Amino acid sequence: MTVFDSQFAKRLHDESVPVIIAEIGQNHDGSLGMAHAYIDVLADAGVDAIKFQTHIASDESTLDEEFRVKFSYQDKTRFDYWKRMEFTESQWLELKNHSHARGVEFLSTPFSIAAVNLLSRVGVGAWKIGSGDTKSNNMLDLMVATNKPVIISSGMSSWKELDKIVKEFSNTDLNYYLMQCTSKYPTPLSEVGLNVLQDIKNRYGCRVGLSDHSGSTSPAIAAIARGFSLIEVHATFDKRMFGPDVNASLTIDDIEHVVQFAANLRFMDNNPVNKDDMAKSLSKQKKLFDRSLALIKDLPSGHVLSENDLTLKKPGGGLSWSDRTKLINRPLSRDKSMNRILKIEDVS
Repeated sequence: MTVFDSQFAKRLHDESVPVIIAEIGQNHDGSLGMAHAYIDVLADAGVDAIKFQTHIASDESTLDEEFRVKFSYQDKTRFDYWKRMEFTESQWLELKNHSHARGVEFLSTPFSIAAVNLLSRVGVGAWKIGSGDTKSNNMLDLMVATNKPVIISSGMSSWKELDKIVKEFSNTDLNYYLMQCTSKYPTPLSEVGLNVLQDIKNRYGCRVGLSDHSGSTSPAIAAIARGFSLIEVHATFDKRMFGPDVNASLTIDDIEHVVQFAANLRFMDNNPVNKDDMAKSLSKQKKLFDRSLALIKDLPSGHVLSENDLTLKKPGGGLSWSDRTKLINRPLSRDKSMNRILKIEDVS
């Protein structure tokens, strides 16, 4: 494991540190140049990791797959689309090196044994198991053998299935992390399942995060606010672009907002406020905004004050409302303007 990967592994394991993963998925639309462009803008947005998907069409599916239908103007079938999404091993290495050069971790979800082997050679900071592969034991065994952290999506898993995979990983020395997600693209807000985050935490005790496909910033921000700051969101340059992931994605500006929220929340949590100390530090301002006894109108010397003559006006530092008994039924010792606060020497 490289020093870069080791640092990312520490961030993953420290629940006090937000980890924001931007999922590019297929939004590069098979363009290597577009993939590199995503790395630059997402690094500028402040994410911690950039994640791709490694598809090798011939190793991933058979002719019986129902998705092998016409998919776009450019692709005769979805198989052709997956072929167009493929990069060579050297191109994947370029993407990894570019990510590291920009200070972000490189991740990619493998969808076949061939993809696992390719990514093992390229190198990833952690493994990401897609929701559809939690029972792909041959792939999982290969990942475990690399001794790298594993992030597991639970979008299609029942509790029984999650129990099984957690038991398997608990028998290893690997650090593993569970992501609540719903495998719908986009996911309706009513089906995001924020409540499940705490359920997973209570059940397994590991770090829990949210892999969101809603296309809205609300789930990620809500999860972070609840203390679940391991976040994965899909990224797109524009919601009008082509691709199966676009509607489930956030724009770059959206992701920057999520990153900033996570950073701001952590900063505030790390700087707790002592209420009494804060009040003391604001004593000058408090005097400015506080109020003192004053007259409701100009009154002449000798006027015997009643409560109806009194009001409170800024600034503070003078007589308080509770001090009014010191003035009531006593005559003014001088002419007194309504534009000056009252003092005890104003009465005789």
